[in-house]
Amino acid sequence: MRRINSVLDSSVEGNRITPEEAVQLFEQADLLDLAAAADRLRERRHPDNVISYIIDRNINYTNVCKEFCTFCAFYRVKGDPEAYVLPEHVIYKKIEETIALGGTGILMQGGVHPDLKIDYYERLLSGIKERFSIHCHCFSPPEILNIARVSKMTVPETFKRLKAAGLDSMPGGGGEILDDEIRNEISPLKCKTDEWLMVHREAHRLGLRTTATMMIGVGETIHHRIRHLQRLRDLQDETGGFTAFIPWTFQSEHTELEQRHLPEVTAAEYLRLLALSRIYLDNFANVQVSWLTVGLKVGQVGLRFGVNDMGSIMIEENVISAAGARNRANDSELRRVIEDAGFTARQRTTLYERYVN
Repeated sequence: MRRINSVLDSSVEGNRITPEEAVQLFEQADLLDLAAAADRLRERRHPDNVISYIIDRNINYTNVCKEFCTFCAFYRVKGDPEAYVLPEHVIYKKIEETIALGGTGILMQGGVHPDLKIDYYERLLSGIKERFSIHCHCFSPPEILNIARVSKMTVPETFKRLKAAGLDSMPGGGGEILDDEIRNEISPLKCKTDEWLMVHREAHRLGLRTTATMMIGVGETIHHRIRHLQRLRDLQDETGGFTAFIPWTFQSEHTELEQRHLPEVTAAEYLRLLALSRIYLDNFANVQVSWLTVGLKVGQVGLRFGVNDMGSIMIEENVISAAGARNRANDSELRRVIEDAGFTARQRTTLYERYVN
């Protein structure tokens, strides 16, 4: 196996690293050497010294879910006193508030509801588009699969109808760790790795761009994480449909998984993964830091670990917050964090285009 510095130098020159080399870098490379290599790759792809961010809102239209994931504190079973499906007028009000704050998009996700069929989602999307000029980045792969199943439709048919109703792109929720050994342990009822990838593939075939995520700290090893990255890299080679990669840390509060007392992901470990993601995912234009889970200070440091995007100001977020994430920032705070790190802050759209007011 090549020496660490040789692997890093080769990656900076634009050569792909292997899964074995990725494990070697994660376990043995000096943290600052890893950061320097990732930062050079970020600078090569984004030479304008800009860190982008978006003003949008995460609207969780329902908390009813039938997946029972051990890492989730947000879901409620059907019939629970706290279970809800937001009325459409409430969703419209949230969008009005988002636009008033300069928002350009909504990220709308919910639980995997056992009863909501395609007509509900078509009515919701078309109602939004009739009233607002806003990007609808909605419904993660598990939700898409569920809509297709309860509506007795194929995934491509489901996407075609949702796109016609107003769906603009799809978030990468439900990715967690793309390895069924881990998925069977933490979310046995949720879609499997190949199903998650298939949904993205079908979205890309129809021209819908999507994001990719990874949740770390649920008992996985570095080998599971690298297999996750490899599957994303392979699909991106095939379709080119991913806009960004967003890794974040598991938040354990009030979850079933909390009882297992898993070791918490340290800031250094998260930063190491950020850098490795930029190096390994050489076909991804954008890598986003999850300041919502790691905090603004670590998020700011992450800007020198290959990151080019700070994500959203998070006008609203309920899923991760339910599990203990309490970090918040407004537009001016996020810009200050970016600029204090030596970058130019620039608002973007959901599809990572420059926002022009």
